Amino acid sequence: MGTQLQLNQTSIQGVFEVRSLRGQDKRGSFARWFCQQELDQLLLGKAIRQINHSVNTNAGVVRGLHFQYPPAAEYKLVRCIRGEVMDFVVDLRAGSTTFLQHLGIRLREYDDLMLLIPPGCAHGFQALVDNSQLLYLHTSDYQPGFEGGCRIDDPCLKIQLPMPISTLSERDASFVSLAPDFNGIYV
Repeated sequence: MGTQLQLNQTSIQGVFEVRSLRGQDKRGSFARWFCQQELDQLLLGKAIRQINHSVNTNAGVVRGLHFQYPPAAEYKLVRCIRGEVMDFVVDLRAGSTTFLQHLGIRLREYDDLMLLIPPGCAHGFQALVDNSQLLYLHTSDYQPGFEGGCRIDDPCLKIQLPMPISTLSERDASFVSLAPDFNGIYV
């Protein structure tokens, strides 16, 4: 079948848009959502270890910004499988040429697009419609002792949310803003 995934570098070093190349005929359509062989060059040989599904009941829900510290730092592949979200990635990697830069990408259920997020980048999103759902593929098991996060409304990051926040977890609300002398995460 040949290459079924199109990889496009974003403005953040190491963050890629991964687009499924959908084929259609009279039966309907087909798209590959994951291929270890095609993504191996970006995942640096790491295998998918965990798959998670997020259901967000109401528009305006915000989750994140989340990441894991080494040794649990992970690559994440994120795809919207229902509804629509504004997805955010923030580069927290010490020494990165895009350190503290962020990007926002709209993910929709039918756009055949997912994001590959490398270790040391924080991830979050805002649901833009009710019942938006995301599928996450992770290269590391979740380890609570290594979880980290930062505020999506941190003035240092200047993230513009498309709508007011309707719901934010206590955990996400408890994250503190980045310190002025924050030098990044070493991954």
